[in-house]
Amino acid sequence: MSRPRIAPTPPVTARGVRTRDRLVAAARVVFEREGYLDARLVDISKEAGLSTGSFYTYFTNKEEAFAAVVEVTQNDLLHPGMGRVADEGDVHAVVEASIRAYLHACRRNARLLALLEQVAHVDPAFRELERSRDETFYRRNARAIADLQDRGLADASLDPMLTSKALSAMVGRMAYSYFVGPPSERRSLTFEQLTAGLARMWTNALRVPDRM
Repeated sequence: MSRPRIAPTPPVTARGVRTRDRLVAAARVVFEREGYLDARLVDISKEAGLSTGSFYTYFTNKEEAFAAVVEVTQNDLLHPGMGRVADEGDVHAVVEASIRAYLHACRRNARLLALLEQVAHVDPAFRELERSRDETFYRRNARAIADLQDRGLADASLDPMLTSKALSAMVGRMAYSYFVGPPSERRSLTFEQLTAGLARMWTNALRVPDRM
C-alpha cells in the first residue's frame, strides 16, 4: 500500500468541507460494515449519496479515506470531552473522570480501533499513526505526572515518561480488550468497575495520598 496522505489540504469552501465530511462519515459506515479489505470506493460514494467522481475530488484512494476516518477517531480518543469535576483539586476524581471519558471514547470507536489494529499489522503508514497517537498520550500524561510531583502529590522518585508509558499502555490495552475482545470480557466486569479499578491502579502507582 502507498503511504496515505494523512492531512491533505482541506477544502477552501464551506460546501467543500460539508462534502468531505459526508464522505468521511460514509467511509466510516462502509469500513465498519465491510471491513477494510472489502470496502470499495463505489460503496463509500453511494453511502454518501455522491458520485465516485466526487470521492476523487477529496481523496486519491481508499487508504486516504481510511486515514481520514482514523484521524477523526484519534481526535475523539485524544479529546474525549471529560465531564466537569466538582473539586478539580481532587486528584482521584480527576484521574477517574479522565479514564471514564477515555473509555467512553473507546466504546464509541471500538469497531474502528479493531480495524486500525488489523491494518496496522500490514501497513507501516497506519502503524506509524498508532505509534504517533500513543506518543501523544505518553507526553501528555507525563506532563500531568510531573505536575503532580511538583505539587507533592505523586512519588517524586518515578520517571514521568516511563511511568506514563506503563500506565497509559495498561489503560489502553485493557480498554481494547474490554471493548474489542470477546463478550466474556464485558460480562466479567461492569463499565464502572473497570473505570474505578483502572483509576485506583493509576493513583496507587503514583502513590497519590488517599482522600482525607
